Amino acid sequence: MLDIRLFRENPDQVKERLATRGMDGSAVDEVLALDGKRRETVSRTEALKATRNQISKEIPQRAKAGESIDELKEQSRQIGEEIATLDGVLRDIDEELRLQLLSLPNLPHGDAPIGEDESGNKLVRSWGEPIKHPFAAKAHWDLGDALGFLDLPRGAKVSGSGFYVLKGIGARLERALISWLLDVNTTKNGYTECSVPFVVSPDSLTGTGNLPKFEDQLYKVPLDNLYLIPTAEVPLTNLWAGEILDSADLPIAVCAHTPCFRREAGAAGRENRGISRVHQFHKVELVHLTTPEESAATHEKLVGHACGLLEELGVPYRVVELCTGDLGFGATKCYDLEIWAPGMETWLEVSSCSNFGDFQARRANIRYRPDGKGKPQFVHTLNGSGLALPRLMISLLENNQREDGSIAIPKVLQDRVGASEIRA
Repeated sequence: MLDIRLFRENPDQVKERLATRGMDGSAVDEVLALDGKRRETVSRTEALKATRNQISKEIPQRAKAGESIDELKEQSRQIGEEIATLDGVLRDIDEELRLQLLSLPNLPHGDAPIGEDESGNKLVRSWGEPIKHPFAAKAHWDLGDALGFLDLPRGAKVSGSGFYVLKGIGARLERALISWLLDVNTTKNGYTECSVPFVVSPDSLTGTGNLPKFEDQLYKVPLDNLYLIPTAEVPLTNLWAGEILDSADLPIAVCAHTPCFRREAGAAGRENRGISRVHQFHKVELVHLTTPEESAATHEKLVGHACGLLEELGVPYRVVELCTGDLGFGATKCYDLEIWAPGMETWLEVSSCSNFGDFQARRANIRYRPDGKGKPQFVHTLNGSGLALPRLMISLLENNQREDGSIAIPKVLQDRVGASEIRA
């Protein structure tokens, strides 16, 4: 959520930054109009309360002097009714203003490349050369079918399109990756592992920016008014919702493995065939809470952690900074890590490392006291995948395939999988 003071103090700047996201200034004007109406209502209410307080003081004085107080009592009653009416009006304005602010995206960072869509994204760096096999490379769905570890038809039979089943060594490879990612992130990168709920409240999703804007992309459990998580970012960030932390508590770095559930899984086509865009998948998520002063450095560190994981696995990747028109709703700055999939002949995003500034912290009301004293300030939140499993597996399978149809397993995973290769 954006600070209302930004609209009051520099509305043109807010309009300018939102314009880089392709938005016009009408939403800013609506916020300012509601804010003006709210302040007028508050001012009128306070004036009426002051008048009523004055009347309350006059009533006993006049009564003591033997004067009639009926007129004053009637006036006080009428003022009370008007105050009650204005209180209701104020509640409606506050709710409308809250919903308006919740619907607005974060302001892009001043350093973010300006562009209309993904064509304006900026290549920051790359690692490794995209593998070009000396034979006709197979896509992961053909590899999985031929070697018997990926069953797309049965996943669709059980749950519908957008779901899949891993069997045998495929399931072991997924499990090995999850445990390896958690171990590296906790023992080497300094994250505290958490085991979190897979269902969350609407308030939690509002705190991270998923609600109200993206409700149609979420799986809901209506009977309990809960939602399946789209990412572990939601429960991890909300662990501190509504709290005031001490500066000594920061920085916080946590990670969790969870399944992720997303209703929107993409349109039909080769780029969405297989397991690249699915409704349910596993992911290890990395979340940081820090001070505004350490926010930028933490963002770079987060990207470095995700890159290091890919390098240990030997997966070619590139780091792309998203332009203003391609930024996620809550991000002020974001780097995507894309990995090469030679069978699909495309780059796949495997991690989005986002800095949200105080956007999520305002929504979830997560604050800290600098130096343990003084007025609380909002923390900065950041997150990124470390890493997302389906696309990581796609890249590993397609990059490590051999001409005889077998697939080599990266050395760092062989002990966990219990094999050095996948064969029919």
